[in-house]
Parts: sequence; structure tokens; C-alpha cells
Amino acid sequence: MFTAFLSCPITHTRQHSVRRLASAIASSSPSYLLTRSTSSVLISSSPGGSTLRNDDGKHSTKSTSIILHKKSSFGTVRNIMTDRSKDVAADLPARVESDTMGNMDIPAGVLWGCQTQRSIANFPIGGLESRMPLSIVHAMACVKKCCAKYNKSIDKMPADVADSIMAAADEVMSGSLDRHFPLVIYQTGSGTQTNMNTNEVLSNRAIQILGGQVGSKTPVHPNDHCNMGQSSNDSFPTAMHIACAKALIEITLPGLKKLEISLQSKAEEFSDIIKIGRTHCQDATPLTLGQEFGGYACQLRYAIGRVESSLPALYRLALGGTAVGTGLNTVQGYDAAIAAIIAEETGLPFVTAENKFEALAAHDSLVEASGVLNTVACSLNKIANDIRLLGSGPRCGLGEIALPENEPGSSIMPGKVNPTQCEALTMICAQVIGNNATVSFGGAQGHFELNVFKPVMASNLLHSARLVGDGCASFADHCVNGIKPNKERIDELLHGSLMLVTALNPHIGYDRASQIAKNAHKKGLTLMQSAVDSGHVTEEQFKEWIRPEDMIGPKRA
Repeated sequence: MFTAFLSCPITHTRQHSVRRLASAIASSSPSYLLTRSTSSVLISSSPGGSTLRNDDGKHSTKSTSIILHKKSSFGTVRNIMTDRSKDVAADLPARVESDTMGNMDIPAGVLWGCQTQRSIANFPIGGLESRMPLSIVHAMACVKKCCAKYNKSIDKMPADVADSIMAAADEVMSGSLDRHFPLVIYQTGSGTQTNMNTNEVLSNRAIQILGGQVGSKTPVHPNDHCNMGQSSNDSFPTAMHIACAKALIEITLPGLKKLEISLQSKAEEFSDIIKIGRTHCQDATPLTLGQEFGGYACQLRYAIGRVESSLPALYRLALGGTAVGTGLNTVQGYDAAIAAIIAEETGLPFVTAENKFEALAAHDSLVEASGVLNTVACSLNKIANDIRLLGSGPRCGLGEIALPENEPGSSIMPGKVNPTQCEALTMICAQVIGNNATVSFGGAQGHFELNVFKPVMASNLLHSARLVGDGCASFADHCVNGIKPNKERIDELLHGSLMLVTALNPHIGYDRASQIAKNAHKKGLTLMQSAVDSGHVTEEQFKEWIRPEDMIGPKRA
């Protein structure tokens, strides 16, 4: 016997649909166990049919949430939603479906329909690396689920139809139906093909749940039910905002915060290590290594604030604008109600956009968020380059810090170790800056009532959000946390610098101090030798006035 778990919220009005789903699952496998917070529900399969009962043997009628898990023969539990997704359509034969443009041959084993199949044929562009981001797909399913929930609540959609759509949407959001979303971002600029891909998959999966014939559009129609009260023009940008906001919150910000903590920790660890500063890549006055790293940490704090400041614009949703922003085919209050349902579903403070015409025709919020990530990339590139150069060597570079030795650096030079994390992060920065150029160009292309660069804008912003978050986390874990100071080298460079002469300015003036520095450099003297030889400073005065520890901050009044 084996069991499986499926996350699926159950209310009293959804019991019928859930029983159909449970029976369908039970008929395909020997035994499944549904567990709840209060009790277990066993679905068993036998030649005589399937049954659903509580662990106390009584018929289940209680409103609750169920989780369906698969248990192996030796009793361990693992999530098998992806495994179940392969089974959902595995036995579907090839079929013919029809839409307003005629019949289409649909291959075996898939849940999509005509419009998806047409898009596959019409846009064979880019391959796997150009696929529509799954986070957009999952966000589209979230939109459909919330719309079905609302339409059910106002009695515009039959309860069993709405419940089956919501159950199917849950499966899409879980990732178990990912293989049924094959389209690329290079399609219609409104995202219509992906909207219909979602509608078709949800429709056919909902039909399965209700025991109907896949491809029949009965009892769940992809347009009339899954797309009720929506247009691609408002549902797709809503999904864009959901996906991008979630990416920034769940991936970008955690990575930035991790790196900020690492840099701040190093700033505190290195607070007493005085080193030479550099401006224009030339020797300058001293500072501490901690102050240097403190600057990097501050850049990360500002980066975090910038990303957070871009979120309110992404929380404004276009849904309810329908085709051109007027809200045609919706009812009054629909937009605000849907935004509230989406906020509840996602746990994020989404609201309806104040002006739907702006929300459809312009995507300044995405341009803003991408611009923020572009700024962050500039910060990260500076930090990575500084750390790379500070760690250069080991014998012929600056060598003020030692970077972690994570892997061999050369296939020909034995013993060579490279600053690989710095190199990876700077490549990320280059990509993010390039992505921003695409998002910016796309954002400038809103024509009249609709921007038609939506998929490429969203895809590039999501790519940047992921790269920044992942890159920062990797840089913290595999580089910054392992940095060690080379105190001997730091001290050598500090006391060999001619720019300590700056401390003489208040005592002998700029011109005389400059002559001392130039003379030391020309004749290869130490700064003290040159100062004493000049006759302007005694050895005792030099030692009193040239104290690096007194040069790392303003004098006390």
C-alpha cells in the first residue's frame, strides 16, 4: 500500500468536487491517505469502488483543509505533487479540439488546447531558455483561482465549476502541472497566448476533476469560466505584478540582507585594522579596513531600501480594467474585491490600481523596479571589484585580504586560485544592467491603450530579481564570510605610502609637504627621511604628527 498528499483547501460547498477528485485518485492507485489537522481521511480503491471516510470510520462531511501525501512502503513521507502531475495527463490520447479558427490536433498526454498548440506552431523561438517564467504561470493560476472564488461568491459561476477551477489552480501553483506550459515569452505582447494556455489547462484539468471529457469545454469552458470577468490585457499584467513582487520579496531582499549582514560583520571585525586608502587608484590617506567594509555594508542597506520602495507600485493591480481599462464585462466593485482576494491568497498587500488605463497602457512600475535593480547592480559591481583587487596576488598584487580558496583556478597553472565569486557577481551585474535596458525599452513602447512588451519586460525583471538575490547570497556565503585580513601586508603598504604626508599640512603648509613627498618618491627615501632632510620637520615632530591612528577620523574639537 502507498499513500500520497495533496494540498487542497476544502469548504463545505466544495465537498462534492473533492469527492470526485478523491475518487479519481483512488481509482488510479491502491490507497491514498488524506490527513487533516483534526483527523485522517482514507481513500481506498477496490473492485467494488472507492470510499472516503474519516479515521474513525465515519463518512466525512466536516469543512476543513486536506493534505494528500504519498508514503513509501517503508513508511517515509515525501511530497509527490510532481509525480502526480505526470499521471494526470499521462493516459490522455491525442485528440482534436476546436476554437474560433477551426480544429487543431492536440498531442497525447497534454492538458493544453488549441490556442496553446497554435502558439507552439507560430512562435518556435528561443527554445527552453526563452520559456515563459513559471512564476508568471503560477501567478496566472492565482489570478484565475481568485476570480473563480469571487464569481462563485456572487453566483455568476456554478459552485462545482468554480471549485474545480480552484482545485486545478492549486495544482498549477504547486508546480505539479508545469510541463503543460510550453510557451515562450516571444508571443503576443499582451501575453494572450499564456493567458489562454492557463485557461485551457485549468479548463481541462477541472473537467477531469468533474469526470468529464478533456477537450470538450464542458462543463468548464476556458473562456466563459476560467477567463470570466477578465481580459489578457488586465490578467497578465496582474500576474506580472504578483510574480515580480514575490520575487523581490522572497529572493532579492533575502539575498541583499544576507550580504549586508556579512559585510557589516566584517566591518566590525576589521574595525581596528588601519590601512592605506586609495583614490583614483592612487595612494591616499589612511582609513580602517572596517571603515572600507562599512561603506560596502551601507551600500547594501541603501539597496534594500530602494528595493522595498519599489514594492508599493507593484502592489497596484490592473485586474478589473479588462480590455482597455474601462472594466467592460465586470460588475461595480469587482476590481477592489478581486485585489482583496489576491492579497489574502498571497499574503501581500495588493490593491486595485487607481487608474486602470495607466495600469494597462504603461508599466512604469516594472521600469522602476528594474531601475532599482540596475542601481543595485552598480553597487554590487563596485564592491566585488574592490574585494577582487584588495585580494589580488598572492605575491604580486595588493594582497591586503585573503579570499576563500573554493576551487582550483587554472587548468595549466598549478596552485592558482581565482576570485571566482567576484567574477560571478560582476557577470551578474552585467546581465542585470543589460536586462534593465530591455525593460526600459519595453516600458517606452506603450502605444495608446496597451503596452505590448509585457512578457519580455516581466521575464527580464524576474531574471534580474533572481540573479541579484542568488548572487548576493552566494557572494556572502562563499566569499565575504571567509575573508581574512593580511595584517603584515596592510602594515607594509600603510607605512610605505607617501600620502601620510597629508598630516603635515596643518604644521608646515601644503607646498612644503608636497616637496617632501616628491623628494621621497624621486630619491627612494622614506617619508621621515625626506621630511627631516628638508629641514622643516624634526624626527620627533614627524613621529608626533604622522600617526596613522590619528588620521582615520576628524579631530576632536
